Amino acid sequence: MQEAQHNPKLEFYGGTVGAMTPLLAFVVGATYLGFAGAPDERGLWTVLLLALGLALLLCPDRERCAEVMIGGMSQPLVLLMILAWLFAGVFGALLSASGLVQALAGAAHAVGLQGGLFCSAAFIVACLFSTATGTSLGTIILCFPLLYPAGAGSGADPFWLAGAIIAGSTFGDNISPVSDTTIASATTQAVALGDVVASRMRYALPAAGASLVAFAILGGGDTIPTARVEAVDFSALLMLAAPAFVLYLLLRRTHLVVALAAGIGSAVVLAVGGGFVAWREVVYIDSAAYGARGLLVDGLERGVGVSIFTLLLMGIVAVVEESRLVARFSSGESATTVAAGERQIFGAITASCMLTTHSSVAILAVGSASRRIGERLGIPGTRRANILDTTVCTYPFLLPWFIPTILAANLTVVDGVMPRLSALQIGLANLHSWLLLAILCAAVFLGYGRQTTSAEQD
Repeated sequence: MQEAQHNPKLEFYGGTVGAMTPLLAFVVGATYLGFAGAPDERGLWTVLLLALGLALLLCPDRERCAEVMIGGMSQPLVLLMILAWLFAGVFGALLSASGLVQALAGAAHAVGLQGGLFCSAAFIVACLFSTATGTSLGTIILCFPLLYPAGAGSGADPFWLAGAIIAGSTFGDNISPVSDTTIASATTQAVALGDVVASRMRYALPAAGASLVAFAILGGGDTIPTARVEAVDFSALLMLAAPAFVLYLLLRRTHLVVALAAGIGSAVVLAVGGGFVAWREVVYIDSAAYGARGLLVDGLERGVGVSIFTLLLMGIVAVVEESRLVARFSSGESATTVAAGERQIFGAITASCMLTTHSSVAILAVGSASRRIGERLGIPGTRRANILDTTVCTYPFLLPWFIPTILAANLTVVDGVMPRLSALQIGLANLHSWLLLAILCAAVFLGYGRQTTSAEQD
């Protein structure tokens, strides 16, 4: 999309209102479906098609609008996400069929991790994984297929268990020194990465600590544990070597798709070699249906819904970017006090996050303007970076039209073992991001951490 920056902005009938209408239509539709209890992201396809149609209707230059949509859908980042969703579906299907989920549930039962304790343990595991790898989406992809269905045997409340997993994924994305949002916030504000991570703990740790306690209290549910230790084949725990191998590769900064592909290969070898899955179950020809079936095909089908959603959404996002809406919201620099400047930065990154629906892209879009505001008013660089990063680690993990919540909802499909949840439910249960948003508002509107940050900068 770099070439588009040299083109005149995409105009719409009605100006800014017309440019925002397609995105607003999608947001309203997604929210309605969420409150209506529609858990399937396929329902959002029609909403996105409506939004794309509105964009074409409201844009005088329809041919260019269509080209912008196609360009947005064909970005390398979009194709990367789609390939990751498909590979993640296959990986999850293999691990589930091997009996690993039942073994994990039995192991949790054996050591006494029941109900809320299991939710808290899931939160800690996701925190560790996301902090080590710096990827919230990678954590969601790997942790949901393992930890969510395992909760069926622990008496964990499905709602709070799903919230614990996405909450842990959020934690690392916010504080990990190898997270793309941490790097983007530090570099755009010209501050040391280590200083940003250290100063961010005053926001992240209170939210994480309170979330850990809350998940332990709320996560018990009414479910009767179904896993019996004596009935579980603990040898299936050998399959943990596959996700451990993926984690190892990600820690070595291996490409996500390469790591997932290696994980699929190792999972096939372990599952078939260990006798947990017959080779015929991996892939076979179904002559009656005139097609191929098996775990590989089933896994790919799991990723179809979120992949099409991603394609259509990125078409809308590209139109929003080409209309220069983000620039309009971040161009004003009228603040005259530190408090007003922080509110302006917060407002700009909020608008950018809502309009681009992508965390690091949102930071890059308003990073320069935020730095100018901060340097003019004397707002420390770490403070600016924390406002930017903490903001983008809240909305995408709370609201039902962002990819993390949609992806997590898609991964709650576990063949009736646990209930499928909607993206709205996933976001509502993410206590860490809600608490993080409350702390952020206290920082911006009440001054929490302002004097401390200024002293550290001096």
